Amino acid sequence: MTYTTIKKSRMYEATKRTIDVLFSIILVIFFSPIFLLVALSIKLESIGPIFADTPARVGRDGKTFKMYKFRSMVQNAHHLLREDPQYAHLYNVYKKSSYKLRDDPRITGVGRLIRKYSLDELPQFFNVLKGEMSVVGPRAYYPDELENQQNKYPHTRSAVKVVLSVKPGITGFWQVSGRSEINFDKRIEMDAAYVKKRSIVYDFWIILKSPWAMISGKGV
Repeated sequence: MTYTTIKKSRMYEATKRTIDVLFSIILVIFFSPIFLLVALSIKLESIGPIFADTPARVGRDGKTFKMYKFRSMVQNAHHLLREDPQYAHLYNVYKKSSYKLRDDPRITGVGRLIRKYSLDELPQFFNVLKGEMSVVGPRAYYPDELENQQNKYPHTRSAVKVVLSVKPGITGFWQVSGRSEINFDKRIEMDAAYVKKRSIVYDFWIILKSPWAMISGKGV
């Protein structure tokens, strides 16, 4: 695939990366007690790893990477949804609902709580430090999600080319807009609009709105 790059100045790219690194280091240190509390809660409640055993995500230029998230579901949840016959109906609903489920039986008790306040997303700051993600950017999609949704919404292919030209983010425009339940076609258009409009000031505006999205339970 050929990606549609919306060029920005070297100063913008360097400044954004500096902010990403400094912001991530500060927040990892600040949230370290919560990291420990969440990790302990996950281990005490259910069998399985602390981090989610999810498939790779699609990053900049279509390169896949392992996104770090606290496990909020039962062990092997993604495999069960796609391969276990008893979840066949749920998987169909999942795909038809733009890869989101309102009432997901795979979510654990601790998982429901940390998802509500986006605490499961905190380990992604390590992805930012590795250079795979940015603090602010488009959603990081699953490969099969992108393929299936583009087949469902063919008119989104140009927007996908724009979105995949940049690093995905922990937070983003549609996440803080109060429209987290919208379908893929609207979401990818909002992601593409962010890529075209992005600036340091715009990123800070999104960052400042993100804590409310987390506290109100309206985040990703």
